[in-house]
Amino acid sequence: MTEASEPRTRRVLWIALGVNAVFLVVEIVGGLVFSSLALLADATHLATDVIGLGVALVAQVLMSRPASGRRTFGFRRAEALGAQANAVLVLGAAVWIAVEAVGRLGSQHHVDGAGLLVVAALGLVLNGGVAVLLARLGERNLNVRAVFVHVVADVATSTAAVLAGVGILVFGAVWLDPAASLAIGVLIAWSAWGLLRDTTNVLLEAAPRDVEVGDVERTLSTEPGVVAVHHLHVWEVASDLPALSAHVVLEGAPSLHDAQVRGEELKTMLMERYGIAHATLELECHECDTPEH
Repeated sequence: MTEASEPRTRRVLWIALGVNAVFLVVEIVGGLVFSSLALLADATHLATDVIGLGVALVAQVLMSRPASGRRTFGFRRAEALGAQANAVLVLGAAVWIAVEAVGRLGSQHHVDGAGLLVVAALGLVLNGGVAVLLARLGERNLNVRAVFVHVVADVATSTAAVLAGVGILVFGAVWLDPAASLAIGVLIAWSAWGLLRDTTNVLLEAAPRDVEVGDVERTLSTEPGVVAVHHLHVWEVASDLPALSAHVVLEGAPSLHDAQVRGEELKTMLMERYGIAHATLELECHECDTPEH
């Protein structure tokens, strides 16, 4: 994320927080008045959204703080921590929704289809607008992605609630309310799982999903003047900051100047081919693990 985009990102997150907070109250009231589990289920998810957006905003502020002597990468990992907290919240909401929905599937609980339809349609419009704003940001960091997952799930849940309202009005099928809630829970869990997996990989310093470590090693090894590559590590400091460290054995006995020039060329190649801007290369004239050395 560039410094210029941070104020815009924060502004969109504040808009999303305001919209979700106001509509949360609307859905809770609507769910109670119209006896709709689908609205209450979506309200539960919205509650996690409000909390999650707060976490995202805090993480966004932390990410912008400069590096220090103790935290040499700054607070870039706040992105992954905030996104992971969001994913856990979403999964918890999905479990609660599923339990409540299964409990109501066998009952004939009265639901006001018209009220459900109106509130759900309003939610669809509001969440759709927020989703468009987030999509236009063009940001790929995990923190913004976590918020986008929340909002897209909201769009899906509002759509399911609209369909349930229509079914109840037209066919009197009150079972559609808990059925829609169950579908909402499944959609939410599915959207959160991928985010939880990716944030965990960042925190465990796994290689980026779009970088094949074996291919990076082969590419480095076949570069002109390179004899061998070992102790290669690739990981992510944050979703937009992949990093690499490796020992590179150079051919012959190059001067310090020539070795430095070759090292810079290899780093440029890594940036252009794999998008790895933060690379640390230990340049050697022989492999340090051989018995004679």
